[in-house]
Amino acid sequence: MSDAATNAPVLVTGGTGTLGGHVLPRLRAAGHTVRVLSRKIHRNVDGIEYVAGDLLRDEGIEPALHGVHTLLHLAGGPKGDDRATATLMRAAARAGVRHVVHISVIGAGRVPIGYFEAKRGAERAVSESGVPWTTLRAAQFHDLVFTVVQKLAALPIVPDPRVIRFQPVDSREVADRLVALVQGPPSGLVPELAGPQVYTLADLVRSYLAARRRNRPFLPVPVPGAAGRAYRNGDNLSFDGVTVGTRTWEDFLAERLS
Repeated sequence: MSDAATNAPVLVTGGTGTLGGHVLPRLRAAGHTVRVLSRKIHRNVDGIEYVAGDLLRDEGIEPALHGVHTLLHLAGGPKGDDRATATLMRAAARAGVRHVVHISVIGAGRVPIGYFEAKRGAERAVSESGVPWTTLRAAQFHDLVFTVVQKLAALPIVPDPRVIRFQPVDSREVADRLVALVQGPPSGLVPELAGPQVYTLADLVRSYLAARRRNRPFLPVPVPGAAGRAYRNGDNLSFDGVTVGTRTWEDFLAERLS
């Protein structure tokens, strides 16, 4: 990255989320000035400026992009990622952004569920924007899996969709990779990033229950249709050419529950 690019602010969307919480200090440690687009007003801190804006409502985006060389797009949710990203990328192209780094999910375009389909739509919005781009597909974060597992473990009977498997990855390792990509050239679709082990959903819940010294009965449930076929095929997993993280679910669970 050139000196001019390093001195220009990096605009981060989704900077107040779990991943953003790891990315922001890493960007600062690498010497970058950081600007964060957020729906809520936050107090600025050393080297990090917060600006108000909303991607879905197309509010505050153009001022946030002023003077930005690199855009790090982390914002996402259960719905509307494709529309929000398309809005963002149109503004980024008009603002002359030179590099967008985008986080997506393993299985985008392969698992026929709205979340994965919206993520694939967001990928297309990035790649077709005319802005030089890099997209990293990552597995589900340990943090998200923990939230799901915690809710399931609270039920009197735990549903067990046996075909659903996860390859959870530590969000800090994802943050490290993203910051490295920000500092490199636009690279298109880079190798996916997944955790070191594959687990069934029941495996994850049982490990949580064991750590909490609890027991629950499990009830097998089917996953029908195209979604069931995709999960049976492992379309949400990645093995060939994947970058593998080192921090396991067990490591994360021990830390979270300590």
